[in-house]
Amino acid sequence: MADKGGLEEAVVADISTSYIDGSIGKLIYHGYAIEDLAENATFEEVLFLLFKDRLPNRAEYEALRSAIARDAAIPDEVIAMLKSLPRETSGMAALRTAVSMLSAFDSDAENLTDKEAAKAKAIRLTGQITTVCAAWMRIAKGEEPTPPRADLSVAENFVYMMSGGEPDETACAALNVYLVLLAEHGMNASTFTARVVTATGSDMHSAIVAGIGALKGPSHGGANSAAMKMFLEIGDVENVVPWFEKYIRTGERRIMGIGHRVYKSNDPRAGILRRHAEALAESSGKRKWYDIAVKLAETARADDYFVQRNLYPNVDYYSAIVLYTLDLDIDMFTPLFAMARIAGWSAHVIAQMGGRLIRPKANYVGPFDCNWTPIDDR
Repeated sequence: MADKGGLEEAVVADISTSYIDGSIGKLIYHGYAIEDLAENATFEEVLFLLFKDRLPNRAEYEALRSAIARDAAIPDEVIAMLKSLPRETSGMAALRTAVSMLSAFDSDAENLTDKEAAKAKAIRLTGQITTVCAAWMRIAKGEEPTPPRADLSVAENFVYMMSGGEPDETACAALNVYLVLLAEHGMNASTFTARVVTATGSDMHSAIVAGIGALKGPSHGGANSAAMKMFLEIGDVENVVPWFEKYIRTGERRIMGIGHRVYKSNDPRAGILRRHAEALAESSGKRKWYDIAVKLAETARADDYFVQRNLYPNVDYYSAIVLYTLDLDIDMFTPLFAMARIAGWSAHVIAQMGGRLIRPKANYVGPFDCNWTPIDDR
């Protein structure tokens, strides 16, 4: 088989966190279908499942929820650092910097071998990343951050800290589903990056910072922001077909959020988010963006190019509508992805601890037997 590059088809680890069959659009977390988890699970339950390989009972769930919320506050020094950043700083750059700084305030940051200590650090980071995302949203608008509450879940706390008021039930439910759907996805680019760092014997914070750096790229986590900018550019349902004819049928542009490296049929997460996007559109009265997304997806699926290549909307496509309808700034879409993926990253980091250094080979294609020429003779 010809080499496709990007380590495609290469197997680098045995995992039990998730299984993907892209040919039939199947995703499971440790045996549980993503559809069942999205319908029933809280993000905290999914985090417990990825760490413990089973679902929690009521007491275990409450203990985990309480621990995340209890440790979600971030040091004043980190808040001051965020306030010192230029307002044009991207949300991902702010998050990356804050997580790196948080390591200096974690007394257990340099404990590199204890997996239980690593789980505790991951739980702290889960809450802290939620707080950083909400704090930066407010700071970037010139507002004071709202501290987290100890009685709320991750989704509820984010909505509360973002708005400064009692969390809306519909918004919290939609955000919780988003977090569940994005929590884990096999050996994706950012997860692999985090595992490579961990394999060197480095610490949890460094691995998560590396994961954030990989997620920042538009070919990975940045696609949902690009998708929303595309919907805004189209502007109205009546403009979908002319826009498609001008930019897509001519090959000048591509549709952000359609197509996936793994899924060659429907991305199961996209269908779930589509339903929540529609519900939010109805409840908020902001239906235009959902209607544009549906019309564009239908237009693409009627085109032979997309049919022949098995290109379908992926999780980024409808998540853009969900997050925008929740009044998130587009710049914060990818940080919210990180807020969810901390679950998968952490589980993979813990699994990688003590493992062998990841050191793939490269195929040299350069010249041989070059003769040295003194510098003045070149």
